[in-house]
Amino acid sequence: MATYLLRRLGQSILVVIGVVVLTFVVQRVLPGDPAVAWAGPHASPADLARVRTQLGLDKPLPTQLWRYFAGLAHGDFGVSVHTHQPVAHDLAQAFPASLELVGTGMIIAVVVGIPLGLLAARFLRRGTDTAVRVGTMLGVSMPVFWLALVLQQVFATALGWFPVAGEYSSSLNQTSPLHVYTNITIVDAFFTGNWPIFVSTLQHLVLPALVIAAYPTGVVAQMTRAAVSDELMRDHTRMERALGFSERTILSRFALRPALSPVVSLLALVFAYALVNAFLVESVFSWPGLGTYAVDAIRSVDTPAIAGVTLLIAVIYVVANLVVDLIQAAADPRVRLT
Repeated sequence: MATYLLRRLGQSILVVIGVVVLTFVVQRVLPGDPAVAWAGPHASPADLARVRTQLGLDKPLPTQLWRYFAGLAHGDFGVSVHTHQPVAHDLAQAFPASLELVGTGMIIAVVVGIPLGLLAARFLRRGTDTAVRVGTMLGVSMPVFWLALVLQQVFATALGWFPVAGEYSSSLNQTSPLHVYTNITIVDAFFTGNWPIFVSTLQHLVLPALVIAAYPTGVVAQMTRAAVSDELMRDHTRMERALGFSERTILSRFALRPALSPVVSLLALVFAYALVNAFLVESVFSWPGLGTYAVDAIRSVDTPAIAGVTLLIAVIYVVANLVVDLIQAAADPRVRLT
């Protein structure tokens, strides 16, 4: 296991190094001059030269790449051209909001997806199974931006059941100011007893979280259905039925537990994918997370910020894959030999 862990860690580090080099190259080939974006379009040549020196753009590319690696080693992603703040600071402010949104979506996916998969496996190849499969297939294949627009138009604009956009009502900043500790609004509001902001955040969270949950719910339901139905066809299930156990007991005690292993392994990868989907959802619902920050960075040609977001998502993907591989290796020793 130790050899397998070291091998996978080495591979993950190489992937991250490759992503760092790629993001550095992308910064240099994107159109636009970061110095002009920093100093403004009317800056004098002297001001532009000073900014290039300040940002290290006057150094040779190998030197810039080395400084980029050295900065990342110390948690320095550079300085945002748009906000003039360290990119690491901006990411620390934006990521908790995305984590709040994606985390809520994943909770919905688990709470809804596993029972749906169980229901489909219980009534395999019947009408209920068909309905679940069709519904989950729609959830997996439907474009998130289209679903976000539909839910926004129907439930926010037409029916007025939920707010259109934002994380919570901005007027509450005056009447019920929030004490920030984790930058996850719903958590800070709950633990500080700020119930107006807590309720407002829940209301604003419903629609975007449902959009985020659509894909993971479908994947979790389909995986649960496949794993549980496979367990129900094994010899031990026939013995349990012969011993007089009810179908509910067989499903929950003898089929679901061993079937959860591949589902849990899948969740880490689905989380990383949902985080990328959140970029489009945040843009539609004006949610102040990584997606909104990335869109602002692209509009202002803020290459350090774009590279920082790209690198963060890549690291999350690498870590998620590593976690899944380690879980599978711990559950099945044959994985370590591949």
